Order: sequence, then C-alpha cells, then structure tokens
Amino acid sequence: MSALQKPTGNAGDAVLYSLSDKGVVTISLNQPDTRNAINDELLAGLMAALDRAEHESAARCVVLTSTHDKVFSAGGDLKGMAATETVVTKHIRNGSMPDLVHAIVSMKVPVLCALNGHALAGGFGLVMACDLVIAKQGVRIGTPEINVGVFPFMISALMQRNIPRKRMSEMIFLGDQMSAEEAQSLGFINRVVAPSEFAETVRDWSERLASKSPLLLKLGKKALFEQQDLALMPALGLLQHYLTLAQSTADVKEGVAAFLEKRAPVWSGA
Repeated sequence: MSALQKPTGNAGDAVLYSLSDKGVVTISLNQPDTRNAINDELLAGLMAALDRAEHESAARCVVLTSTHDKVFSAGGDLKGMAATETVVTKHIRNGSMPDLVHAIVSMKVPVLCALNGHALAGGFGLVMACDLVIAKQGVRIGTPEINVGVFPFMISALMQRNIPRKRMSEMIFLGDQMSAEEAQSLGFINRVVAPSEFAETVRDWSERLASKSPLLLKLGKKALFEQQDLALMPALGLLQHYLTLAQSTADVKEGVAAFLEKRAPVWSGA
C-alpha cells in the first residue's frame, strides 16, 4: 500500500488518505489527541477524503479506520456543542453529519469500516453508515450522550435501520456501552477478530471487494440505497430497472463468459 498522504482540500492532517495498487482507498481518522472527536476539522477532512475517493477512477473500495491504537472516534466535540453561537450557526453546523452520512452511503464503491478502536456517539454513527464492519476484539461501541445531558438525535436514524428497537432503546436511554461481540450477534458488525488477525482480515476483505466489477458494485450499492425504504412492489419495480440495466453491460457478459470458461474475469467497467 502507498504511504499515507494528506487528502485534497483544507483537511490538514486530521484525516489521512492512501490508495493501494489494488484500488483500495484507506481513509484514516488522525486526531489522536482528541480521540478523533468529530469537530469541524475532522468533518472537513472526512468530506474532502470521501470526495477524493468518489472521483478516484482507480478506487475499488474504501476502508475507513483510525490511527489511534484504542479509539476509532469518541464522538461529537462537546466543547463545540456548548459554544455560544446563534441558533442559525448551530443549525448549519448540525447539517454536516447528514452530509457526511450521505457521502458514505452513496459512495460509488463499498465502504468497509476497519473498527480498530472504541466508537462512541457520533463516531458510532460513522460505523453504522458503512456497508461492512470488521471489529477488533475488545472494541466497545455505544451512545453515552444521555449521561452528559445530550441525545443521539442524528445517528438514531442509522441505529433504527441497523439495531433491534428494544436494544437500541437500551443503548440510547441508559447510555451503556456494548461489546463488538454482542453487536455481531445482533447483525450490525460483520466480524470480530483477534488483534493479531485484524490487519490481515481487513486486507483480505478489502482486496476481495476490489476484485469485483466496479460497475456492478456501483449499480448494486445505488440500487440497495434507493430501494431500502420503499414498499415491496415499488422496490421490486425499481430493482427490475437496475437488473435490465446491468444485463446490458459488458461486465455482466464478461462475468458469465469467464465463469463458463473457468477463468478469472477481466472487468472493463462498461
């Protein structure tokens, strides 16, 4: 993998960006002194990095992770929340999280969260926005906002789409944390692996994703996103259009031919 670089934009060192020769983009939260608190600088860095990945022609998947050895993100910047500002200023700033979530869920390629540390509050929201999650053994997640007189308003939309209601309510109203192992049992973390196996598992999954047709991954992810809140019949109608579109692509024809000829496919992205 190439060395970590600063992303484009005004991100500074808050978020690091790299692209491997296999098309794996790695975006790393890099404010260990604040435990990657979601402040203006980190938000700007993430948006710049995600935008760069979206326009990276060689990108085949994105890995979202942290350079902190124990924390993915501790959540929102509490000092910023309590700052003296006009209501309009606060409301505009609060729009940054929906923008960030949309950038992740609508990304042209799958986003894999390499959860190498604890993820709390808004940091947990970033995890929920990703398509896949691999967590390191010992990691904990949670929404402790209620303990300091705050409430996880923004990320509750993601939680309701990922977590059974009663367990979600327990997390939100009591503020207790959950182990990665329990999150896996509830289905919103894919794998929990030992620290010694974590890097290799992330590498394996990301490179497997990168080996798929980028065009079909893009179409498929877009279709899943657009139909998730539709009623059954409108969802099936939408997916019918995507299936017909996919069948017209060169990559579908190549995939079928490669399977019949017992060889590896060569994707053209067309």
